[in-house]
Amino acid sequence: MDFFSQLTVLQWLGTAFGVVQVLLARQNNIHNYLFGIIAILISIWVLYQSRLYADILLNLYYLVMSIYGWFYWKMGKQKQESPIAYATKKEHGIAIGIVLGCFVLMAYWLAGHTDSDVPYWDAVVCAFAWAGMWLMAKRKIENWIYLNISNLISVPLLIYKELYVYAGLTTFLFLVAISGYIKWKKILERKKQENGRRYAKT
Repeated sequence: MDFFSQLTVLQWLGTAFGVVQVLLARQNNIHNYLFGIIAILISIWVLYQSRLYADILLNLYYLVMSIYGWFYWKMGKQKQESPIAYATKKEHGIAIGIVLGCFVLMAYWLAGHTDSDVPYWDAVVCAFAWAGMWLMAKRKIENWIYLNISNLISVPLLIYKELYVYAGLTTFLFLVAISGYIKWKKILERKKQENGRRYAKT
């Protein structure tokens, strides 16, 4: 098996785990992180071979946030399962700060210290994905919006790099993220109605 065939096989394998991960996340299932971690490790190797260095750092960040999110979803702040919620103003501010800070740092590093031929596009993808993954770990519904901005920019970048399987996966993730936002919003609305009925009884 030649080098490019190996990369294609790895892309398909990583894609399979990535698909399971995002579908479980859409269902608000904590086990999404197990499949996500395997997909991340495969992606790191493929991205290294394709010189998408910011995406490698992004996946390392994903790895850390997946472990953090796994524990946060399970335990939360009060040592009980953390529920889906809307982000607070403070959390919105942190997410925007992550986008801006990550873009500046990644653009500077990629443009000046690597052989990347797409430093600014790579940095934008990385920036929005970092913020989205942080919000996902916090179980905030806005994570889907940030992740989809990253997905939308990432697809043409992956096509340019001839990583067609990952481009297809990212397109699929874009559609699932839209569905995930709708799914989580329904969960929040149902929770609000249940709390309203509970309050009315008291």
